[in-house]
This record gives sequence, C-alpha cells and structure tokens, in this order.
Amino acid sequence: MENSTERKLFGFKLPPKTVWTKRAKSDLRTGLLFLSPWLIGFLAFTLYPMVVSFYYSFTIYHSKRAPEWVGLQNYANLFADDKFWISLNNTLYMVAIAVPLGLFASFVCALLLNLKVRGQAFYRVIYFLPSIVPTVAGTILFLWLLNPQVGLVNTVLAKVGIDGPNWMADPNWSKPALILLGMWGMGGTIIIYLSGLQDVPQSLIEAAELDGANWFQRLWHITIPMVSPITLFNLITGMIGMFQYFAQAYVVGGGDSLGRPLNSTLFYSVYLYQNAFLYLKMGYASAMAWILFIIILILTLLLLKVSDRFTYYSG
Repeated sequence: MENSTERKLFGFKLPPKTVWTKRAKSDLRTGLLFLSPWLIGFLAFTLYPMVVSFYYSFTIYHSKRAPEWVGLQNYANLFADDKFWISLNNTLYMVAIAVPLGLFASFVCALLLNLKVRGQAFYRVIYFLPSIVPTVAGTILFLWLLNPQVGLVNTVLAKVGIDGPNWMADPNWSKPALILLGMWGMGGTIIIYLSGLQDVPQSLIEAAELDGANWFQRLWHITIPMVSPITLFNLITGMIGMFQYFAQAYVVGGGDSLGRPLNSTLFYSVYLYQNAFLYLKMGYASAMAWILFIIILILTLLLLKVSDRFTYYSG
C-alpha cells in the first residue's frame, strides 16, 4: 500500500488516502480466504444467533408460530416469576461458595504438587485425571457414591458412627454435594496455578529466606502476589462457568424432573433450558439469556475494576 499527498476538508487535515497496489489487493484476498472458515463460522454460529435472540427476547415466540412483538413484556414477566428468582438465587449460591472454595482448594493442591518430592509427575497426573472424565460419567459416579442407602460415602460414615445425609435427595445438601462434585474435577485450575507457581522467581524466595522470612511469610508476601493475575483469571472464568452451570444439574434431575429436590438444583441455565426446549417459550428464554449476559458482564467489569487492589503484574 502507498499513501498519497496530504488531504484537507474545510481546513481540517484528513488521513492520507490509501492507494492499494496489486500486491496489497492480492494479499488481502489471500488473507480473507484463509480467514473465511472462521468468519463464516463466527457469523453463522455466534453473531447471527446473538442478534436473532436479542430480537426474540422482545417477542412471544414458539417454534410452531411466527414471533409476535411484545416489547418488554418478557422481561417484566421474568421479574415477576418466582422460579426465575429461585434459579438466580441457587446460581448465586454456587458462585459465592463454589468458586472461592474451588480457587482455594486448587491453590493448595498446586502448592503441594509443586513440592520437590519423589513421584511428583505421578501425583500431578492423578490430580489432573478427574478433569478429563466426561461430565455425565463423573456425575453418575458421584450419584452412586452419594446414594443414601448403598453409597460408599454414607457406608464409610456409618462405620464410624455418623448418620450420613440424604445428599441429592435433601434440598439442604443437594448444592453442597454438587460443590463436592465440582471440586473433584478442578484439575484444570490446579494446572494453571501450578504453571504460575513455577514462574515465581526463585531469587525472590531465596532473598526472603536470607532475610529470615518463614514459609508462611514467603507465601503471603511473595508467592500469592506473584500468582494474583492467575487468581484473577481463574476467578473470572470460574464465575462465568458457574453462571452457566447446567450438565451436572441436568443429570441429577434425570432430565424429566429438573430442579429436584424442591427446586434446590434449579439453576439459571437449567430454568433457561426448561423454558426454551421443554415449554418452547423461545422469546422468554432469550430474555433470560440476555439478562444472564448482562449480569456476567457487570460482574466481570467490577472484578476487573477492583483487581488493581489485589493483582500484581511483574515487569
């Protein structure tokens, strides 16, 4: 590409006009050709569905009839829907409890896996393996382990004189049980933390040791600040993932009784699925999807805004 001489409009300087050479045009066509599979996929499977769902959120739309414009009625109905608030409260519970607990447990496991001990590689593989188990298979396995009558967990508790809870059959224990299930598959977060721990400069650790800092002081003043960007990343991705929590709750509900027991596992994405594919209320479900998008966007921006207070970027 070549630039022509300076141009002006009403006395204001304009950017120089770009003159495209044959070589530049050829490079552009070649670049667009290689980008076309991704562009077509993005337009067809991301941008178009987003635009259409935004339109549907202002309509009453069932799969058997054309959309009917109703303005903000879907949003007004949502805020008056008791199940909407139940699903949102259940999801916020998981975000507030499961995400911080998962971050803490992942960090502790990463610290242990970073120790120079015999069999280090073996332990790392063992901790990571559960994260590659298919979600449905892992959930079914946990349903068996937590079975109130014949499950391994309650059997072991009974051996030591503890009366185990009903777990998934008890609305007070169903969400804690799902949190345990989520922690079982936190291998990906552990690996991310482990990579961050290995990037902590050893010179800082050694200098702190020479100054007389004990293990906890080195952890608190050096290690944790150095991996704080990773904590922020895991926090945001964990929050987004938990707001979209679906597969495990769907398996627990058996597909036909979602939310059992007593709507304690009726999470936001589960209720969205019910409205879209069981009740065929596509417009209502689209409104739910956009409210979820707004909630996630606001919380993500807030986390990024306050992250300067606890995040340290080296260099």
